[in-house]
Amino acid sequence: MTLHTAPAEWIDSRHAAWRLLTTLGLVTLGNACMYTVSVVLPAVQAEFAVSRADASLPYTAMMLALGIGGMFTGRMADQHGIQRVLWVGTLAVLLGYVWASQAGNIYTFALAHGLFLGLLGSSSTFAPLMADTALWWDKRRGMAVAICASGNYIAGTIWPPVAQWGVDHFGWRETYLFMGVVCSLGMALLSLNMRMRPPLLQVAPPSSTSAAGATAGVKDTTPTRPFGLSLMHAQLLLCVAGVACCVAMSMPQVHIVAYCSDLGYGAARGAEMLSLMLACGIVSRLVFGYISDRVGGVRTLLLGSALQGIALLMFLPFDGLVPLYVVSAMFGLFQGGIVPSYAIIVREHFPPAQAGARVGAVIMATLVGMALGGWMSGKVFDLTGSYHAAFLNGIAWNLLNLVIASWLYFRTHGRPPLMRRMAA
Repeated sequence: MTLHTAPAEWIDSRHAAWRLLTTLGLVTLGNACMYTVSVVLPAVQAEFAVSRADASLPYTAMMLALGIGGMFTGRMADQHGIQRVLWVGTLAVLLGYVWASQAGNIYTFALAHGLFLGLLGSSSTFAPLMADTALWWDKRRGMAVAICASGNYIAGTIWPPVAQWGVDHFGWRETYLFMGVVCSLGMALLSLNMRMRPPLLQVAPPSSTSAAGATAGVKDTTPTRPFGLSLMHAQLLLCVAGVACCVAMSMPQVHIVAYCSDLGYGAARGAEMLSLMLACGIVSRLVFGYISDRVGGVRTLLLGSALQGIALLMFLPFDGLVPLYVVSAMFGLFQGGIVPSYAIIVREHFPPAQAGARVGAVIMATLVGMALGGWMSGKVFDLTGSYHAAFLNGIAWNLLNLVIASWLYFRTHGRPPLMRRMAA
């Protein structure tokens, strides 16, 4: 199959807008499993008679595999185009849901989430699509990537109530079968519109001053030392930041349903809070996308990290039903812009031709953080009998992310006035 590169004039065009709409649908369908597994956690724990930490293993396996898979699907998209990656993902999503629905124990259930839903399924519809979107937009790149990433939270808004209704009326196994058919069919249809390669892949290499590069209308700004570091060291630092922010982020997202059940409010109330949290995350991602177009990716990351820390602190003193709804909404509004900011930072500070692989690596780190945080919170709960210490653990990890974001800011915008005065 011949892959055609879109002409340069399609950047920021209606063609890019239609592709962005298609991408939004793909992310919404491909990332549904990230939230349905949290909804079925209490039912799965009860059926398999396992601990809270063991019941969190499917989520942990899926997120770890999703992160690892994102590195390879991003590289595959760079080399062969995004459509082939989406075809693999479509088949994997179907097989993953079907296999999970037939699982006889927690380990088989976890393997289905890791191998198919994570490694091959969702990984095709997250990091590669954010990287692809960043290459179709220039003036509104931040907003476009935010809209793409919002599909993840649209999935979290739509699917938890649907999954909870299915669990209540039919059971979690039947719900998984339904999800597999709907999501894979939708992905297969939408992937037909993703054949064209992004225009920005026509950019000439840094050493070239050819007329072709000028004709493309794209400035050669390929950096060689982002933040004054080597490409490898800068990438590693972003990956550490990604792990830290998402260990913190996973605490409410993975355990809010179980937390509400433990408090006596019921799993349905927890599913509603998760849906509210992620609906507010959609608004957050759009607002942060608007902000990043004006202040850049590093400042957006710094702002999001500080606000997420504040929201996590608010979970400690409030455990009433109404306050939990309010704090869940606040958490969604505050943290939604963090993960998309990494794609913007990569696009601003690293070579564009490596966007898929490098965004995939950073997103892998964020998903490792989600996986680690989901399991870690369950383990802390098993050890202490409450989620109070788990929230404190998340706050500590968020502080690490805030320190890294602050360092990146000072590296790109100069030292703060106090440090300049001390140096003088």
